Amino acid sequence: MTPTAPPLDEHTAAHVAELFRAFSDTSRVRILSALVDGEKNVGALAQLVGISESAVSHHMRGLRQMGLVRARRDGKEVYYCVDDEHIIALFQQGVKHIQNG
Repeated sequence: MTPTAPPLDEHTAAHVAELFRAFSDTSRVRILSALVDGEKNVGALAQLVGISESAVSHHMRGLRQMGLVRARRDGKEVYYCVDDEHIIALFQQGVKHIQNG
C-alpha cells in the first residue's frame, strides 16, 4: 500500500484556494496569458485583452495583492510581469490540459 500525504492544513489550503481564484476570471486569465510572453504596461494589456485600462488596473491590483505579478514604474508608466516561474508553469499546464483534453 502506498503511503498518502496528510490533508493540507487550513492555512495552506486557503492560500492554494486564493491562487486558483486568480484563474477564475476570464479577463485575469487573458491578462496572465499576455504577461507570460513578457513585461507589459497597462495600455498594452488593455489593447491585447480588449478591456479598458481601468479594468486592467483593477485586475492588476488584485493579482499584485495575490503575489502573482510584480510592478515596475518607469516615469508615469507602470510595467507588470509575472512574479514567479511557478505561476507561469501552472498557467501553461492549465492551458495544455484544456487544449489537449
